[in-house]
Amino acid sequence: MSAINHRPLGLTVAIVTLALDQLVKYTVTYPLALKSRADAGIEILPFFRLRWLENPGVSMGFFHADNETTRWMLVGMTMLIAGFVGVWMWREKARSDVAALGLVLGGAIGNIVDRMRLGYVVDYADLHFGEWRPFLIFNLADAAITFGVLILLARALLLREKGAKTETLK
Repeated sequence: MSAINHRPLGLTVAIVTLALDQLVKYTVTYPLALKSRADAGIEILPFFRLRWLENPGVSMGFFHADNETTRWMLVGMTMLIAGFVGVWMWREKARSDVAALGLVLGGAIGNIVDRMRLGYVVDYADLHFGEWRPFLIFNLADAAITFGVLILLARALLLREKGAKTETLK
């Protein structure tokens, strides 16, 4: 019996994630003109505000691309990682893992597009509780990558736990 091919699901999740990411970034950049609102931003909820941030690095401000050479090195490195994720998604058999990898791939490509086009990634989501911010300012692509990785980790841990219990019972 052949395995079910979930590639169309993974590709669809990646494309939808990329499209939504770019649409939201376009909206905060142009119609909402978030950059011109400086630090005030736009309050959506008491704990969520849209604020403009140009992120020249990667997660948590690591690997700042301060010049054209480091910018394109960062683009190349993230493209290699996205390529690895794409190959993994293409070979993966589990539907949930394929969908999670689609989230990671779509988010990664969304941030790569920004970095190539603008030289930085557009971040805008500021989740805060009073002055406490559990996350740095992020974007939809970052959230998709995070959720995709969390799904993969949870499934790996849960499946390993289940497999270990089955072997113990033998």
